[in-house]
Amino acid sequence: MNQGITILTIIIVLALSVLLLSLLTRKKDAKGPKKPRQKDRSTIIRDATRRLSQNPRDPEGLSAMGSIHYQDQNWEKAYAAYEILVDLSSGHPKLDEFECALRFGVSAIKTNRLQEATKGFLLARKLKPNHFEVNYNLGYICYMQKDYEKAVPFLKQSLLADTENILAQRYMGFALHKSHRYRDALAYLKKALDLQPDDKDALFAMAECLFESGALDRALKIFSHLRPDPVLGPQSALYSGIIHAQTNQAEKAVTDFEIGLKHENIPQDIQNDLRYKLAVTCIKLQDIGKALGVLKDIQKTTPGYKDVPALIVRYQELNQNKNLQVFLLAVQSEFIALCRKIVVQFFPGAKVKITDISMFADYADIVAEIDTPKWSDVVIFRFFRSQGAVGELLLRDFHGRIKDLKAGKGICLSAGVFTEESRRFTEGRPVDLYDKDRLNKILNSVDSGMALKV
Repeated sequence: MNQGITILTIIIVLALSVLLLSLLTRKKDAKGPKKPRQKDRSTIIRDATRRLSQNPRDPEGLSAMGSIHYQDQNWEKAYAAYEILVDLSSGHPKLDEFECALRFGVSAIKTNRLQEATKGFLLARKLKPNHFEVNYNLGYICYMQKDYEKAVPFLKQSLLADTENILAQRYMGFALHKSHRYRDALAYLKKALDLQPDDKDALFAMAECLFESGALDRALKIFSHLRPDPVLGPQSALYSGIIHAQTNQAEKAVTDFEIGLKHENIPQDIQNDLRYKLAVTCIKLQDIGKALGVLKDIQKTTPGYKDVPALIVRYQELNQNKNLQVFLLAVQSEFIALCRKIVVQFFPGAKVKITDISMFADYADIVAEIDTPKWSDVVIFRFFRSQGAVGELLLRDFHGRIKDLKAGKGICLSAGVFTEESRRFTEGRPVDLYDKDRLNKILNSVDSGMALKV
């Protein structure tokens, strides 16, 4: 019995000894490789330094040091090494010509040497035309240099090698977008967003592509979502306002433009565009006072921007004359109501019976029977809403209508001016012309209850 216990004890001790020895050996193996690797690196650097001290263009020394700098992402030193190696590689059997060209391109692009990077990647592409990294970087460089059409084939080739690469998808979408190939860009931008949903630049580019492709509802959802963004917000608000203005939602457009202008550090061109479109929209809403304030802000920061000086002059006058605002800007019903007032009051003391009102694109005609103590006749009034010049052809048409209706007289009123030809045409004909200055006197008197200043 004791002998069996002794044997069992010996077996257990031996087993424990073997296990302990095994653990110690594994620990040595785990620690062991680190020292040789560190030693190898030091040896490589020491040997390469010795070689380069004897010959600064030594291929093996440069290759060793370049590889270490490249792995350490010390791009300036890597570039210095591979700039020489890329010239030596074609004539040296121990140098990998493709690797030297590729690494030269990468270290050049990392140090913002785009021209040199292009040289390296084009050399690498001759050796491996379908390599992903080569084609992607050439496409990226073309994009950064704004040569968008040239970027597209490189990026397309890179995607043949790696269809799921998010950066290639992204810049392919951007390059097509910048090339105005909006529908083609959408698929790539969508793929990039599927891979990285929080990419706001890709989302904004997609919204622009949708806008340019006519998908205004989808574009508006994205632009509205991006309005609060501190970087993309001003331009997103601008697009939102443009879409609302185009779809006859002027009040919403004003809100969009005002949201855009609340951002800080807005680029001057976008700020001017936001203000200008806000002013134009306010004019459509007949909020002339607000429009003038915005236009004057533009004039202070960017004198002479677009037609801002002319708009200020024009609408300052309108802001002081409510009836002129109605004449030029009001909806059709308000405009016709004002014209009726003018007709009724035009001949003091006369009985006036309006028999016909016709509204056309640029003007309105009112036919009235006028009965005064001295004469009675049919008179046609034509009201031109434009502030431009009324030419002879328009007055020939008006004179033709006078003859057709056998009217005794025609009164032509315009918020603009009459050309010299049109004035000469009316000489000796039953047509009286009232230009902007004479019309303003009438508009200033029409609500006063006094005789019109005609």
